[in-house]
Amino acid sequence: MSPFRFAFWTSLSCLLCWGEGLRGSEPSIDRPNVLMIAIDDQNDWIGCMGGHPLADTPNIDRLAARGTLFLNAHCQSPLCNPSRTSVMTGLRPSTTGIYGLEPWLRSVKSLAEHVTMPQAFQRAGYQTYVTGKIFHGNAGGEPKRREEFQHWGPGSAIGRTPPSKLIGPTPMGNHPLMDWGAFDHRDEEKGDWAITTWAIEQLQQMPSDAPFFLSVGYFLPHVPCYVTPEDYNHFPDDTRLLPELLESDREDTPRYSWYLHWSLPEPRWKWVVEKGEDRNLCRSYLASTRFIDRQIGRLLDALQASPWGENTLVVLWSDHGFHLGEKGVTGKNTLWEPSTRVPLILAGPGVASGARCLQPVELLDLYPTLAERCHLEAPDNLEGHSLVPQLQDAGHYRPWPAITTHNSNNHSIRDERWRWIVYADGSQELYDLKEDPNEWRNRIDDPAASPQAKRLAEWLPKVNLPPVSGSHSRVLTYDPQKDEVTWEGMTVRRGDAIPE
Repeated sequence: MSPFRFAFWTSLSCLLCWGEGLRGSEPSIDRPNVLMIAIDDQNDWIGCMGGHPLADTPNIDRLAARGTLFLNAHCQSPLCNPSRTSVMTGLRPSTTGIYGLEPWLRSVKSLAEHVTMPQAFQRAGYQTYVTGKIFHGNAGGEPKRREEFQHWGPGSAIGRTPPSKLIGPTPMGNHPLMDWGAFDHRDEEKGDWAITTWAIEQLQQMPSDAPFFLSVGYFLPHVPCYVTPEDYNHFPDDTRLLPELLESDREDTPRYSWYLHWSLPEPRWKWVVEKGEDRNLCRSYLASTRFIDRQIGRLLDALQASPWGENTLVVLWSDHGFHLGEKGVTGKNTLWEPSTRVPLILAGPGVASGARCLQPVELLDLYPTLAERCHLEAPDNLEGHSLVPQLQDAGHYRPWPAITTHNSNNHSIRDERWRWIVYADGSQELYDLKEDPNEWRNRIDDPAASPQAKRLAEWLPKVNLPPVSGSHSRVLTYDPQKDEVTWEGMTVRRGDAIPE
């Protein structure tokens, strides 16, 4: 659902205040501390974003109320590794050639010596801390990952799991991550509880002689969405759980759009509905988000109680969105709004409070933003643009659209109103998000709208590297000579059937 549809309701929900201000030391205008919170697979089902009427996220909402909420923020890739690599390097996937779940960025020759965001903080005299999922996976192994942060807490973990899968096998097999639902366990048994506890302990014992950069990366609501009965039962088991869907939504989309999420472990929405799992999945996702919001609340309360409250810049983002039935998809791996749009909030010194920005922005903008705000010496080839002007005035105009790339030569260009998508075979889509917030009508063949596609096409990345050598997991390639697509050893040609 569109944030604009819920504009009045969400404005009310985001007018919460955070008390009389945070206790702590005098603010450091030039070099604030930074608390960076990343959430995996989090879409706009958050109260202040208005993506779902039942969303219950009071702690994220209070953070948005004391900072700037970017309602038109988008990821650089709808997949974990390329998205997180882009955030931490400040470079597009089309520039690095990292499109899949691998490789680790340091194994790419052009990135071997690139200064990542946490390294820039360390070089500027910050103490750097990380727990949970910030980089994807084990960051290249134990010795290598130590080069990225100085202090490492618990890694990303699911925590306690049920004795057996709750939903059983899916069409693509018995993948352990493809599961959701409630079973009897406690918050304290979850991996995301453990990383929050570690981060709180760091806040309680931070040295006062240097600023800090503390990164906390949450696993949920990534599948498996295992939730406690208390969180699960908070949401009613009725049709209000389901997003607004159109049965014929894919009839005007190109065949190539199927390739981007072809042969994934995520089951098709059609299977989810046939198995009666649609409400269960949406309920589990909402419940997972509620749990994560509660952990963020613990973290924000600890910051407030520490000496660092007033001079700490809080940054919250998600690596990409998540479909729950839109366009017949569950999961990510698409170039449509549910997959590309992400929560993005900044709050703290130098940031306007209660502000809502509708300008198109990218996760790529975080590195240059923090570099400017914290006076870091960053690489001169960063491809994003600082958000500092928007942090002071949410209506400040940005000429740049948001660009999302998924595998080589597949791009989405999103501005304040329009989204244009072009696939590797040349097929296209065009949506007017003001008139059609659900992206139900592809306007690419509408002569009245075609100038918008031509205008947005001027922003296509000038560099489109093929996948880097050694990458294969979730990497799709297209051969225009043969008009065929290959993905992880499987090939499909025009005319071949694609499993739905």
